[in-house]
Amino acid sequence: MATPGVFAWLIVSKFVDHLPLYRLERIAARDGLVLSRSTLASWVGYIGVALEPLYWRLINHVLNGATLHADETPVAQLDPGRGKTKRAYFWTYRSNVFGPDPPIVVFDYRLGRSGQFATEFLGSGRGALMVDDYAGYKELFRRGIIELACWAHARRKFFELHQAHACPVSAEALRRIAALYAIEARASELSVEQRAAVRHAEAKPRLDAFHAWLLERRSRVANGGALAKAIDYSLRRWEALARYAERGDWPIDND
Repeated sequence: MATPGVFAWLIVSKFVDHLPLYRLERIAARDGLVLSRSTLASWVGYIGVALEPLYWRLINHVLNGATLHADETPVAQLDPGRGKTKRAYFWTYRSNVFGPDPPIVVFDYRLGRSGQFATEFLGSGRGALMVDDYAGYKELFRRGIIELACWAHARRKFFELHQAHACPVSAEALRRIAALYAIEARASELSVEQRAAVRHAEAKPRLDAFHAWLLERRSRVANGGALAKAIDYSLRRWEALARYAERGDWPIDND
């Protein structure tokens, strides 16, 4: 007969602190409490069933949001009978910090990285989705979801290049991106309407100038090199990268 506190200790220890049940069994024994692994496993299953309505309620709230963040993270899953692990994924969906929706993160556990999993979760196209350049999300945009591209990913290309081979072009790109983020920092506490006005007045001119600068620099860089790839990443996704500045309630990145 476990108390809610014991249930909370079990679930937090297993899924937040990543302690397997055999370790929790030993921790309990050290405190003089006999808790067999079979009992702990039974409780984990019981709690999962009890929390399932809450999980679907959170999903319902997330799917009703006008703008979402999405990303997928690999995790190692035990592969019984083979003595090894296989790769599974947590597909993560988060509500928009700039919108009226409550702050929610939902993890959708899947055994692969196929784009069909995102399509199955999000369903018919509506609203906007902030993602990286993974091809698995492209079908959603063909169905009508608005694509928002992540500036943190675009910046990373220039940052990694600058770390490996510091050059004036990568340094200038980082400086221009930093100016966009400085605008966001000043507008972070403003209303949606005020943020939209600031972005229109300050970010859009910088974005237009940055785009023109990237095109000019790309025309002078040979194909195949690291600098060309960094520039191409931003140019290929430019429409989605610059889209956040059209409104005050769209995020600039997935961070």
